[in-house]
Amino acid sequence: MSTTTNDAVVTTDIDREIHIERVFDAPRERVWAAYSRIELLTQWWGRGNRLDVERWEFRVGGHWRFVEHADGETHGFEGRFREITPQERIVYSFEWDGMPAHVAIDSVSFADLGAGRTKVVTDSQFHTPQERDGMVQSGMEIGLNAGYRALDALLARQS
Repeated sequence: MSTTTNDAVVTTDIDREIHIERVFDAPRERVWAAYSRIELLTQWWGRGNRLDVERWEFRVGGHWRFVEHADGETHGFEGRFREITPQERIVYSFEWDGMPAHVAIDSVSFADLGAGRTKVVTDSQFHTPQERDGMVQSGMEIGLNAGYRALDALLARQS
């Protein structure tokens, strides 16, 4: 299965994985900063909605927890960092309060395409195909693309 929404390509060809690709019109250094610096991350993560940062330890083994406020509801997300290779890759666990105890491992890579463009590839690995399907059915693609639009706006403000 493959869909394209707002320039993000989301595929689920592997039974326990969600694969996402998106190109941003900004150099890799700026896209990396938007993912790794909390003062920038809070401006786009969570679809650009108000985000409470309950924990942010950007280091291997560090814990992160965010609570997004949207439409009178709250949505909690958390995990731990497994790998950080500056400007190249971040690997972390990801758990959404809406699917408690169903932890995914997300690997995000940043490729410099030249000409001020960066490709971000995210692979989310789940324990079972049913957990992967539950995340897909949760509306994650809509939220993901809203977050990417907020990231586009942040990157445009920085240029």
